[in-house]
Amino acid sequence: KNIGENIVIEKNVLIFHPENITFGNNIYIGHNTILKGYYKNEIIIGEKTWVGQNCFIHGAGGIYIGNKVGIGPNVKILSSAHNLSMKNEAIIENDLEFNKIIIEDYCDIGIGSIILPGLKIGKGSVIGAGSVVTKSVDQYTINAGNPCKKIRDR
Repeated sequence: KNIGENIVIEKNVLIFHPENITFGNNIYIGHNTILKGYYKNEIIIGEKTWVGQNCFIHGAGGIYIGNKVGIGPNVKILSSAHNLSMKNEAIIENDLEFNKIIIEDYCDIGIGSIILPGLKIGKGSVIGAGSVVTKSVDQYTINAGNPCKKIRDR
């Protein structure tokens, strides 16, 4: 949709629905990352943000990533999921629910973490490596685990 200046997109990055993806200035996208835009919503990545190698960012429900955010390699960010209401049908036949993810400025998302739909990662917070984030995270906190829990304030 919009692309800023000084964007580095490494080899083998796949970008789907680029018309719904916005990059600020000074962005790095690591090799083999998939940015899966979606026709209904947007992925917005703020300035001076770094996305590591082998990440999967699925923007069906909308994703906002703020300024000066670090996203480690192998992170998965998912903004949609099947609602599971039709018990007698295959899960893939159930409707999708779309829920926006917001990662505020100055956050650090550790290697291999997973962020599930509808969550807000508060400004300046840290998500430890390998965490599965199932609930929103307060600003300026350090969080880790599966499920991810607050460890302490920064």
